Amino acid sequence: MSNAAEQPLSHASNSVGAESAKEESISRRAFTTALFTGIGLCYAGAIGYPIYRYLASPIQKSMEAAKVSEVRLPDAEKLEPGAALLFKFGTKPGILIHHKDNTWSAMEAVCTHMACTVQYQPDLNRLFCACHGGVYDVKTGSALSGPPPKPLKTFKVEVGEGGVTVSKV
Repeated sequence: MSNAAEQPLSHASNSVGAESAKEESISRRAFTTALFTGIGLCYAGAIGYPIYRYLASPIQKSMEAAKVSEVRLPDAEKLEPGAALLFKFGTKPGILIHHKDNTWSAMEAVCTHMACTVQYQPDLNRLFCACHGGVYDVKTGSALSGPPPKPLKTFKVEVGEGGVTVSKV
């Protein structure tokens, strides 16, 4: 009788053991699925994030450039006549020129031909693009010679105490 009483227990313990083994295999399967899903997401992120940054950067740059409408240059009023100052206007370089006749002009320092940065040459009184020989007028930014198809973009200049304010026209 004791054997008969033990048999159901034994059968019950086998059943519990089978359940436990089934739960363990399910939990192993769930763990393996979660592990490979996590690894797959990490790979997707490692590949996708640089692609996202590459594709989103021109959009972000244009949005940043559109936000900037004015730049204040502290102590720029101390610039000697006949000298120039390069500054950043949004995402592009700008150039502020204090002319010898005590007038000021500012424009985008990016050549309209191939987007090289232009240089101020005070001895020749011109803006020069060293990439392809483009020459611009220092007061108006108009293209004088070389391959540039358009004039430089000009800015409005206000000289005040404590600095110079350059803003979009």
